[in-house]
Amino acid sequence: MTTTDYAAYIATLPRVLAGAAALFRDAAGRVLIVEPNYREGWTLPGGTIESDAGETPRQAARRETAEEIGLDVELGALLVVDWSHGTARPPIVAYVYDGGVLSDERFAEIRLQEEELLSWKLITRDEVTAHLPGSLGLRVLVALDVLATGRGPAELENGRTPR
Repeated sequence: MTTTDYAAYIATLPRVLAGAAALFRDAAGRVLIVEPNYREGWTLPGGTIESDAGETPRQAARRETAEEIGLDVELGALLVVDWSHGTARPPIVAYVYDGGVLSDERFAEIRLQEEELLSWKLITRDEVTAHLPGSLGLRVLVALDVLATGRGPAELENGRTPR
């Protein structure tokens, strides 16, 4: 197979999007979420993995967190990998890393990226699915379970354990 043939073959393969986020908590166990200005609802700090530039999921989660909330934090363990189908877009492979427990002083250092974010807040576990609907909310709940049990990372499909 020539280089041209191989490139043509690669061009025919399916595409998937990939994103990575960090799960930050406070001492009470509340989860940090951010409010984007480009769509409705809330999300975790994170974003698209720039895989064409050689970026890894972990690198993307750290870069996006630093860009979005101004905190450059070395991330902990991978908590969740979720294959999430969508409408009007290819599937997304979503990675969630442990951002750790931040002190009040670190939360005070948050500086939002005004081009993308409107606000941030801390929510309790009971509030997760109200603020993060669908597979994202389920993904965060599983990530919290992984942190509590130490068993992980979890493999998910649309926020649920595959059957």
